[in-house]
Amino acid sequence: FSPGLLVVAGSFAAFRLLNRGLERLVPPPPSARRNRWKWRNIWTSLAHSALPDTHNLSPCRFYLHPELSDDLVGTHPPGAHSLVAVSVGYFLEDFVDMLCNQKLHQSWELLFHHSVVIICFGIAVLLHQYVGFALVALLVEINSIFLHLRQILLMANLVHTTCYRLNSLINLGTYVVFRIATLAWMARWLFLNRQNVPPAAYAVGTVGMAIMTPMNVILFYRLLRSDFFK
Repeated sequence: FSPGLLVVAGSFAAFRLLNRGLERLVPPPPSARRNRWKWRNIWTSLAHSALPDTHNLSPCRFYLHPELSDDLVGTHPPGAHSLVAVSVGYFLEDFVDMLCNQKLHQSWELLFHHSVVIICFGIAVLLHQYVGFALVALLVEINSIFLHLRQILLMANLVHTTCYRLNSLINLGTYVVFRIATLAWMARWLFLNRQNVPPAAYAVGTVGMAIMTPMNVILFYRLLRSDFFK
């Protein structure tokens, strides 16, 4: 039994409670009242992406711990294991939330995405290895802040505003840096270190990257088409 599982369970419960109370904290505008669960879901996701001393400080962790770049298997800074466990709890909560409130044909892509993340991060939590690799993956959450803000602005019917246009530009820029470039770096690291990674873990990592890369490229194309090529 891993203590990390307690952190996962606590995180799941905390995000579940947050989800239930968000409608009081951030009341939905009239344009979003027909889809209240989605409004709560996006704000919960934004809370996870913007957690203080976690994702926003991930680049600082690599600056303060340069050894991470050389060893993403057995090396990780203090608190990194708990951070990954908290994220597993969030992705589990979001998985359950979508499964209960959204039709499968509307959410299967995100459910599939979350399944891959839960498996990969879950291995890191249980084995206390590959935590550094998971920490690199969490850099994508920096972009998720602006991705979720975009959805909130859409639901609030604020598409034709300067705020939406500015967020679209930042969203696209951070998408390239923290999603596409990060995934490319992870794929390169995995390929160069394939002899140092056990076959089972290498297979999981390779399959995960093979799934995540095209999904993120497709989403990037959708964002370009929606916000800039209409």
